Amino acid sequence: MKTKLAIACVAFGALLGSAAAIAGDDTNAVGTSTVVIVKDSAITTKIKTKLAADHLTSLGRIHVDTDQDGVVWLTGTARSQEAIEKAESLARNTEHVRSVHNDLKIRLDD
Repeated sequence: MKTKLAIACVAFGALLGSAAAIAGDDTNAVGTSTVVIVKDSAITTKIKTKLAADHLTSLGRIHVDTDQDGVVWLTGTARSQEAIEKAESLARNTEHVRSVHNDLKIRLDD
């Protein structure tokens, strides 16, 4: 029984080593895109957290999207120009954000 377990562990280790070697050879195709997706969603999450903490938005009023280059798009509505400017400022001052495109509109009846 111990022999079978040892053989299974060695085989599993060999498979992991092969997968790591393959991934290491093609880091541009797999590794970069995976890191970018995590980074983009992390930036978006940080901005949404800041907006919620400042009570500038309810879910669904201000939409935040981030591309692979750290460019953020703010779309949706806010209740005042001051809220729009605050949302943009929070986004600009978030780590790894390179620029912000602010397409927010004022909507008083929300």
